[in-house]
Amino acid sequence: MVNGLIIKHVLASTEPRQAVTVKGWVRTRRDAKGFSFLELNDGSCLASLQVVVDAGIPGAEHLPQFTTGASVVVEGNLVPSPAKGQKWELRASRVELVGAADASYPLQKKGHTMEFLRTIAHLRPRSNLFGAVFRVRSRLAFAVHKFFQDRDFVYVHTPIITASDCEGAGELFRVTSLKGNIDEKPEADFFSKRTFLTVSGQLEGEAFACALSRIYTFGPTFRAENSNTARHAAEFWMIEPEMAFCDLQADMDLGEEFIKAMAQYAREQCADDLALFEKFVDKELGHRLRFVVERPFVRVPYTEAIAVLKKSGRKFEFPVDYGLNLQAEHERFLTEEHFKSPVTVYNYPREIKPFYMRLNDDGQTVTAMDVLVPGIGEVIGGAQREERLDQLAENMKLHNLKPEDYGWYLDLRRYGAVPHAGFGLGFERLLMFLTGVPNIRDVIPFARTPGNAEF
Repeated sequence: MVNGLIIKHVLASTEPRQAVTVKGWVRTRRDAKGFSFLELNDGSCLASLQVVVDAGIPGAEHLPQFTTGASVVVEGNLVPSPAKGQKWELRASRVELVGAADASYPLQKKGHTMEFLRTIAHLRPRSNLFGAVFRVRSRLAFAVHKFFQDRDFVYVHTPIITASDCEGAGELFRVTSLKGNIDEKPEADFFSKRTFLTVSGQLEGEAFACALSRIYTFGPTFRAENSNTARHAAEFWMIEPEMAFCDLQADMDLGEEFIKAMAQYAREQCADDLALFEKFVDKELGHRLRFVVERPFVRVPYTEAIAVLKKSGRKFEFPVDYGLNLQAEHERFLTEEHFKSPVTVYNYPREIKPFYMRLNDDGQTVTAMDVLVPGIGEVIGGAQREERLDQLAENMKLHNLKPEDYGWYLDLRRYGAVPHAGFGLGFERLLMFLTGVPNIRDVIPFARTPGNAEF
């Protein structure tokens, strides 16, 4: 392996090894008469490697500088450890100080609040908790691609700069090269029109689904929503599959299958890190993941969900009534207390959903669906798209959108239109569900939220 062995592989050894070289950062150093113990970690796994350094070996004269946070190289022999709870230790034959860490190093071995660790986001991946969070993030990103690639979806890179407001909510970041009054002559701007950071790759994804049958996007999206909550960020990653020749039922099938697959993958491939989360973050995490993997989804129309909530006798913080969006507290009640199962709610009132959703035959509801899980609430929002040209134009009119701004999108209905459907899933929301970490700021490397764009 390049640059020696990673600690994860060293600890997985099945027999003693000679002439092992490891590189990492010192977690702690304990000195005894004639030798020292180093706890060394390189981020490859949760566990650290104990290194025994005898006083007379090359480099040992620099041991006083092997403080917490210092980077070092250690050569030695891997031998069985007599200490309880660890199989191996490294008996050092040479140690080298690569980079010292002075007394101001803020990650000393003690408890730190999440709020404090957000102020040192450049260093927090070195902590046990955040090392685990970002290892899980990496593995789940791979799992997302594997899930769709195994089902013959084509990965499409949709644009980050767009002229379309997919959701129609107006919560967009403007992209401009102009100075002064940027709205006076938009044709003089860099792209000769008003452009924004995308809130979704869905519309462009539909264009590719109508050519390649089944596609998915997985990339950064942006929303200028002034919402300083634990569930919202201005920059986040979205997973958006889109399927041609697909209706709402098949869309729900895929969404439910995806959530179960991600929960099962995390349980199988991230067990050590999940155990840390269950011990220190959310003691119900293991139970909740088993709950989603093992129990079938209940599918319930929006009208029935509203009726259940009204009859519950529960006093919710947010009102419950037909025509209002479900809030997290409502969604969690449905999954955790009423149905005691993951839930998919479908067929929402058209007034509270975007223009692109297909109108049902009742003329009142659209083919929207939300996938709900315990602990979080909604993790997926999707719909069958409106493939009928006349009806899509009418939907745009109701949402005060100009058809000329969406000419290419309307073309998809003029030229070989087919029923198609898809959904959107916030990757950070998925990670919150799979780790139990309650704040979105703690599952993304460098959070971008209202008033905060540090690092």
